[in-house]
Amino acid sequence: MTEPEGYHYAVIARALRLIDAEGGTAMPLDDLARALNMSPAHFQRVFTRWVGVSPKRYQQYLTLDLAKRLLEERHTVLDAADGAGLSGGGRLHDLFIRWEAMSPGEFARAGEGLRIHWGWSDSPFGPALLMATDRGICGIGFAAETGAEATMADLLGRWPKADFVEDPMMLRPLALSAFGASADPAPVFAIGAPFQIKVWEALLAIPSGHVTTYTDLATAIGNPRAVRAVGTAVGRNPVSWLIPCHRALRKTGELGGYHWGLPIKRALLAWEAARSDAG
Repeated sequence: MTEPEGYHYAVIARALRLIDAEGGTAMPLDDLARALNMSPAHFQRVFTRWVGVSPKRYQQYLTLDLAKRLLEERHTVLDAADGAGLSGGGRLHDLFIRWEAMSPGEFARAGEGLRIHWGWSDSPFGPALLMATDRGICGIGFAAETGAEATMADLLGRWPKADFVEDPMMLRPLALSAFGASADPAPVFAIGAPFQIKVWEALLAIPSGHVTTYTDLATAIGNPRAVRAVGTAVGRNPVSWLIPCHRALRKTGELGGYHWGLPIKRALLAWEAARSDAG
């Protein structure tokens, strides 16, 4: 019998939490498999399928100096935000999303007139809360560090006048697309102020496995002195993972902040670095 995709998401999420809890000390394959009640061979197959590399190889990336190494080796200097193509579809980054942003007028109405469907999904990075309109995914939040209640309150508060409807079945195919379990493109409907949209658009120009700095993002959108404001806009990105705010670092090589917790950011960066090298 074929194991459901949700089962695999849960296995990888638990494995990443176990690995991260070791604080940089590698866990042997047998120990990981035993903790997950799986045979070493089966666990290795499932893990490699989702992460793209073996558990041993992945753990080599999940180190405290990963961010500095990425900044030294894969620092992307962005040309201009409009190079990302706000109104265009296509392969904006490795996850092949379709990108669309709401108008400033729509944003000013705080979600009034919008129906937003929501539901929880397992993901490789722990429990994920997905929200979507009929135009695409408008929110992804991770609850492994912040907790389900806080994650829900956070995303609900983004659009206080919207009509929220629980509908996990409607969101299931979107979740599979978002986390790579489906070849279908994941449609994104970004809801934000014009300045935030410009920053998020610039984030989409950063290739998978690469990083940039908040200073470079500010320069890319034509506001080189607005580093603090750019950092705030990055932190307010409602569509985590698909709009890759985790790829923004401080110019010192430090991780900086991450809305859903630094362990999640480190896992996202390690996941992408490992898959990028494997490819």
